[in-house]
Amino acid sequence: MKIFITGATGFIGSHLAERLAQTNHKMCCLVRDPGRAKRLTELGAELAPGDVTDKNSIMKGMKGCDWALNLANIYTFWVPDKRAYHQINVEGTRNVLDCALELKVSKVIHVSTVAIWAKSGESPFNEKTPISPVQVSEYARSKYEADLIAREYHEKRGLPLVMIYPGNVLGEGDNKPTGQFVGDIVRGKQPVNAFTDTVLTFVHVRDVVEAIVKAAEKQDNIGQNYIVANEQLPWGELAAMSARISGTKLPRFTLPGPMALATGALLTVVADITKKPPLWGLSLDAARTLTSSLRADGSKAQRELGITYTPIRQALEEAIPSYKSKAR
Repeated sequence: MKIFITGATGFIGSHLAERLAQTNHKMCCLVRDPGRAKRLTELGAELAPGDVTDKNSIMKGMKGCDWALNLANIYTFWVPDKRAYHQINVEGTRNVLDCALELKVSKVIHVSTVAIWAKSGESPFNEKTPISPVQVSEYARSKYEADLIAREYHEKRGLPLVMIYPGNVLGEGDNKPTGQFVGDIVRGKQPVNAFTDTVLTFVHVRDVVEAIVKAAEKQDNIGQNYIVANEQLPWGELAAMSARISGTKLPRFTLPGPMALATGALLTVVADITKKPPLWGLSLDAARTLTSSLRADGSKAQRELGITYTPIRQALEEAIPSYKSKAR
């Protein structure tokens, strides 16, 4: 199959490209700057200049492709201009789906996030758990809105859709919020502990990639949703495990939740003024996200897609050396 991919230069997307290069599938990757996508070229991918906000570039790249894998999104809890969430996560998704419909691709894999279940009130939640329209961050709100659009395209317009919902993804090359937190622990740049009791569900990046590939290759699964997450850990245990593996020390002090939220609010105000990311990645949206435990049940993906979940300790052991090297 020839596969059109958005977000192939991102964290999950780059691992996905490495995995697909081991198959007989051909890749066409939408990239903003082909000059900065050398690794994709080395993997044999065809490059399509453009991005998800430019529908013409999507259409040009997607022509002749059998499947479309949509991974492009802004995953961060602060941006200088909040309109970017809507432009990329919502309208960008709509553009990809529009092109897929018009070009009649045989399957679309849309990658979302378990973060949209933060206010579901069910623990653990699964694919059948109703999703609350109340979201804890601009990021989650935009992903939820994109999901509504995707479902409408499937249910009312016949888009051959499969949805993937990763948990908190860890692995080598992670520069997203969770990876930034682990990196700060490893480099001794995390000043205090906070939200230590919040339980999140983690997953190795390679397990997410395997789920995407198997969901694409699986027959008779149009319309299915798959949560891909396995290991439930308190945020404080993730920090402690990262410290043990890297041989660094945890911060001595723990900030109470209300104080951490207030700190996040203050740092967000400063970031909005200076247009520089908040210190330690602690925006108000990040703090709000970490007040909500996310116990996800990823057994359906294991059962129906045949994936085997990797221990999170292994993901950290693979990722931490790169964080250490950046500290030098």
